[in-house]
Amino acid sequence: MRSPGAREMLSIAFVVPLQGPTGIYGPSCLACAQLAVEQLNAGRGIAGRQVELVQVDAGRPPAIVAEEVGRLVDSGRVNAVAGWHISAVRVALTQRTGGKVVYAFAAMHEGSDDTPGVFMLGERPVNQLLPATHWIREQHGVRRWAVVGNDYIYPRVTASTTTDALKDSGSSVVRTDFVPLGTADFRSVLNGLERADIDGVIMLLMGQDAVHFNRQFAKAGLSERLLRLSPAIEENTLLAAGSSANKGLFAAAAYFDGLATIESGEFARDYYARFGAWAPALNAVGESCYEAIRFLARLGEIAGSITIDAVSVMSSGHFYDSPRGLMRLDGNLVDQDVYLAAANGLEFTIEDQIAQCG
Repeated sequence: MRSPGAREMLSIAFVVPLQGPTGIYGPSCLACAQLAVEQLNAGRGIAGRQVELVQVDAGRPPAIVAEEVGRLVDSGRVNAVAGWHISAVRVALTQRTGGKVVYAFAAMHEGSDDTPGVFMLGERPVNQLLPATHWIREQHGVRRWAVVGNDYIYPRVTASTTTDALKDSGSSVVRTDFVPLGTADFRSVLNGLERADIDGVIMLLMGQDAVHFNRQFAKAGLSERLLRLSPAIEENTLLAAGSSANKGLFAAAAYFDGLATIESGEFARDYYARFGAWAPALNAVGESCYEAIRFLARLGEIAGSITIDAVSVMSSGHFYDSPRGLMRLDGNLVDQDVYLAAANGLEFTIEDQIAQCG
């Protein structure tokens, strides 16, 4: 039975991976979301209500995750959904709960999702992967790409989008390999890359799969002649792979721990002040969870509530601030600044800004 004060609580199903290949991101997601909730609850919360997170493990099969969240929504236990998880989980969630509650999807994504109440807050190919390939072509002469990705919707659609977009651009995708999520042995893929006429590899691999690939890629000597580019590599995967596996590796994202902006600096200061020097790595995935919780608060501030009917007043073109800098709502998508960084041992060095919030 709930206490009387619990009726004033706004509950969010916080859907992040705690196991499996993407479980490597879990600790950062939990810490960043906890910071967001504590900051909000020190003020007005969301639409005047205190906030709590109901954790849901997104590292399980998508149908199982969707059913758990669906029961929480149907019973009224949660008022919204937020978090970082792969697009396969997002699709299952929207099929089960779409149109019932607002859903702040934090991860980079392959494109639009017109499900009522869904807001896609992450980077997308047009402002992340495509400008990154153009930059690397101009700076390093990489023109012929291979794609290595996990076998689900985000890598496949992103690879197809990239292949089409690079036609007649001076660059091209000439080879694609997709492997199941949870792959640890990349020998057959690496053998193919060794024989292929390519200059670089676009990695659409998640979490621990990316760690295994990078270690084996370097051990095979491929990092001596092929650059790698990923929209998903972040500080955790650099640490897990080890510095020897990171030579010639580039990442594109809207946030890095070393991003030298006023907004990112304030966020990092608050994060390390709260959790200490040995906190989970601060990275794009964790920050995106902070982003999702604060976005729900922004919806509540503008609309007075975060019900689907109420947030319909959140107009396209609305600007707001975040640790990523200035953000602009474009329908249910978000335009944002995106940066390209080079792996430097176990850290990233920002090379350039490749997209700007318009």
